[in-house]
Amino acid sequence: MQTITAKGVLLDIEGTTSSISFVYDVMFPYVRKNLDAFLVQNWDTPALQNCLPTLASDVGKNDVSEWLSGTAQENQRSVAVAVIGMMDDDIKATGLKELQGLIWKSGFHTGQMVAHLFDDVAVNIKTWRAEGLDVRIYSSGSIAAQKLFFGHTIAGNLLDQFSGHYDTTTGSKRDSSSYAKIANEFDLLPSEIVFVSDVVEELAAASEAGMQTVLSIRPGNKSVPENHDFDAVSSFEELKIEDASS
Repeated sequence: MQTITAKGVLLDIEGTTSSISFVYDVMFPYVRKNLDAFLVQNWDTPALQNCLPTLASDVGKNDVSEWLSGTAQENQRSVAVAVIGMMDDDIKATGLKELQGLIWKSGFHTGQMVAHLFDDVAVNIKTWRAEGLDVRIYSSGSIAAQKLFFGHTIAGNLLDQFSGHYDTTTGSKRDSSSYAKIANEFDLLPSEIVFVSDVVEELAAASEAGMQTVLSIRPGNKSVPENHDFDAVSSFEELKIEDASS
């Protein structure tokens, strides 16, 4: 068991708190299946219309009118093609994540989806919180999608366990400046925060910013370079975090 002294815990989602397979085998297929119907039924809603400028930027357009200048049906088809294309290429685009979050909302609220968590996650997050640690999430998925996810998990609603959520609007997860911004939001020194992720490039960026880092090794995760320098755990049970304030 590793013992770390910290005041804050920053967690990735897929490959760290939840299986990558749940995201790729359940959540993404749900978007593909429901995308066309969602666009038709919600085209004129403020929530969807507010996504379009960012989606336009995702596909390299300066503004929405440059991209979507046809009939509603033509525009919906353009959006659908762009969304599926970005998903096929596994692009972490902000507008895409916002739209996915809107579609997932109905899935979680109707019970068609319930978020997977590894068995050790909920109990340890609750323990860390009870011991006074500030626990937050940083994921490429939108903040709205993160809140849907943790509000509808197999362990119940865990939203009250988190003090903050961060997504790509903060910056790339592979850019050290993103972690500096997040540390500022914590109102802590970077060294007082431990970041847990399954992606070594993210851990390298967090480490460059001064955070403590732990590599998450979970079933189904992508392989990592053998020569990495990060401490690794396969369960939160192996990770003892003591509150530096005590």
